[in-house]
Amino acid sequence: MTIFQAIILGIVQGLTEFLPISSSGHLVLVPHLFNWSIPEDQVFVFDMLVQAGTLVAVVLYFWNDLWAILTAWIKGVFNKKPFETNEAKMGWLLILATVPGVLGGLFLDEMIESAFNSAGMTVVFLAITAILLSLGEWLGKKERGLDSFNWIDALVMGLFQMLALFPGISRSGSTITGGLLRNVDRSSAARFSFLMSVPIMFGASVMTIFDLGSVSNVSSFLPALIVGFLVAGVVGYLSIRWLLNYLMNHSLGKFSLYLMVVCILSVLFVL
Repeated sequence: MTIFQAIILGIVQGLTEFLPISSSGHLVLVPHLFNWSIPEDQVFVFDMLVQAGTLVAVVLYFWNDLWAILTAWIKGVFNKKPFETNEAKMGWLLILATVPGVLGGLFLDEMIESAFNSAGMTVVFLAITAILLSLGEWLGKKERGLDSFNWIDALVMGLFQMLALFPGISRSGSTITGGLLRNVDRSSAARFSFLMSVPIMFGASVMTIFDLGSVSNVSSFLPALIVGFLVAGVVGYLSIRWLLNYLMNHSLGKFSLYLMVVCILSVLFVL
């Protein structure tokens, strides 16, 4: 992998991790589009580690929220009052929302990794994301905020996050859809979606570090990893800020339409 390729893929990751259009799907399709011959043992590791760049972005953006949730959760545990404050309650909801994704990652690991090398499966999953976004907009009443969040909301969004382990199923798109189907408003669903991405992305990044040993010529691969990581982080931070503002007054319809166009073009020019 060249530095130029790492920059392009870092931009793609930063833009698409938080926009509901699937970062993993785009990371699979872009190399096929440009006929890049990237070694298979580098593809999955690179995709997972540039995700760590967007993890840094979401932690920095929501630092005050995350710190308040963490400290309130710890205080609630030690004081034996786990749900004493809204922040402590939010900590437990985020833990619950993470469980399905962790279980999926543990038991579906080989299936997920093989899907990252299949452009055809990625296109199918992108189409599923487009359908999910449309269903969320069509069926959701969008009348509830984070103050009314409960364990069912967290579990539903967590189950949708498990789907996003496959390339082409957008994590933000699927989880926001889960929130919309629970009648949560777009902005609140997106905010919880970004917060719940932190533990699952952290776990995936840590596990992928152990996969570095299986990559051929890892020392020559590290510069591309570092560049992709930094680019993805900067672009990801800007994407979060833009999307939260956008969803206050706009629907997910344009993202659904975009994904359908990408699917059609991929069938015509990539597959």
